[in-house]
Amino acid sequence: MTMLDEVDQFAEPEAPLDMLESYFLAHGWPCERNEDEITATVKGSWTEYELRALWREEDGVVQLLAFPDVKVPEGRRAPIYETLGLVNEQLWLGHFEMWSSSGILLYRCATAVEARDGEATMSLTTAELLIESAIDECERFYPVFQFVLWGGKSPAEAIAAAMVETAGEA
Repeated sequence: MTMLDEVDQFAEPEAPLDMLESYFLAHGWPCERNEDEITATVKGSWTEYELRALWREEDGVVQLLAFPDVKVPEGRRAPIYETLGLVNEQLWLGHFEMWSSSGILLYRCATAVEARDGEATMSLTTAELLIESAIDECERFYPVFQFVLWGGKSPAEAIAAAMVETAGEA
């Protein structure tokens, strides 16, 4: 069941961080907010994700960062950079990156937000797409990064192993 099923799908657009906060709270995800940023914690299948949305009013852009709790040790960064290239080729929205200063792995996506009558608003559909695509991509590729970091697999082997589609039911 999606948020659209749980909440009035005809909900009025709200200010971007207000809409994201409503979405987080409707799902029961703990969140904290200040003037131009909101963070939430989401439990996934593999790990807990920190979602951080930043609102840049001067640019009319919401940027969403999803942190899948992966820190890459200095000696393992070269294969992860290769993995990032292969993974990002498969994404339609957003991308994964690694912060060079800390080795923290993250997913980043942004969307432009239209201003109507001088007020920037975000629809529920846009909020859902931004958040759910970040969570879905982190869930889909978390095993790939783990296979490379701790499983001793090459980036190509890790993607092949993690991307096997299962058929039927167990």
